[in-house]
Amino acid sequence: MKAVTWQGKRDVRVEEVPDPTVQEPTDAVIRVTSTGLCGSDLHLYEVLTPFMTPGDILGHEPMGIVEEVGPGVPDLMVGDRVVVPFQIACGDCWMCLNSLPTQCETTQITGEGMGAALFGYTRLYGSVPGGQAEYLRVPQAQYGPIKVPEGPADDRFVYLSDVLPTAWQAVAYADVPPGGSVAVLGLGPIGDMACRVAQVKGAGRVFGVDLVPERLRRAKARGVETYDLRSFDNEKELVEAIRDETDGRGPDAVIDAVGTEAHGSAVAKLAQTAAAVLPRAVSGPFAERFSVDRLAALNMAIDLVRRGGTISLSGVYGGMADPLPMLTLFDKQIQLRMGQANVRRWSDEIIPYLTDEDPLGVDDFATHHVPLSEAPHAYEMFQKKQDGAVKVLMRP
Repeated sequence: MKAVTWQGKRDVRVEEVPDPTVQEPTDAVIRVTSTGLCGSDLHLYEVLTPFMTPGDILGHEPMGIVEEVGPGVPDLMVGDRVVVPFQIACGDCWMCLNSLPTQCETTQITGEGMGAALFGYTRLYGSVPGGQAEYLRVPQAQYGPIKVPEGPADDRFVYLSDVLPTAWQAVAYADVPPGGSVAVLGLGPIGDMACRVAQVKGAGRVFGVDLVPERLRRAKARGVETYDLRSFDNEKELVEAIRDETDGRGPDAVIDAVGTEAHGSAVAKLAQTAAAVLPRAVSGPFAERFSVDRLAALNMAIDLVRRGGTISLSGVYGGMADPLPMLTLFDKQIQLRMGQANVRRWSDEIIPYLTDEDPLGVDDFATHHVPLSEAPHAYEMFQKKQDGAVKVLMRP
């Protein structure tokens, strides 16, 4: 089959690889019909290269048709149409039963000190072959895949794999009071969708911050009060502008949908470059310890949120050595919530919104549809924010 493979920094290729097969009783194999390109994939494209191995198959936002099912998967049949969550979880352990499949005790990557295994996402999360491919082996298929009806185009459901539950959890963790206010930092796919979820969940005012014109226009067209970071001399001015709109207090909640920059500050770039040329045995610990993070968005969130408010982190942070302003966090009595989205925790709540009325705008959420063969160009376009690329779907 054809699959998108990682070969080095900014080097992805579509190659022929062996077809996947059922290896365990709880496996299934699906024929992929659509697969997303995620902002997190850009971290592998440039930032997290020390944790990658040439030939790794990328991607964690797939949906498709079940082609083969192991004997331990009673609720799936060949021909079922399914969306596959980005995390791999059993559904039966203590963590899964307590709505934390991202921490699944069956698939935890304990050797790396990490949570549940993820599709297509570095050795830190199990080096599991990903879904940017013609076929995908799905471990723990007795729990993970979400069955969806035949009929509507893939765009209606594919975002259940990651974008929708990640945005949904970001808003749930933000705990915006009814009619309250929330600021979303970063209007990429997750930030954009978080704005939409906040609106349908009853937020009174939604502020969106970015510096990419196409992203700002998309959010503004849906009623978000947008702020172009480039229009201010510094971030403090932007913070004051939003405070002025919230009686001088700041919004009730801030969602940081930026996280680790795929290409960020000079210090972060230096750390990335150094880690990329070090021997593999030391490059990973170097990247973890000395961090590839750029905390500008998080520091802005801390400054912006009102006293007693909540910060919800949906952007992925990858380093361990960045200082946090603990005095400010404590003094402002800020609640801080974060983590990978627990997909199956939220999927049943989300599905009723995937109706013909399409209140979340999923049908036209993708800006680009491309064949899998154009994956290298799609990565470059998305990373460089070219051609108005906000969300890219690939079709094998």
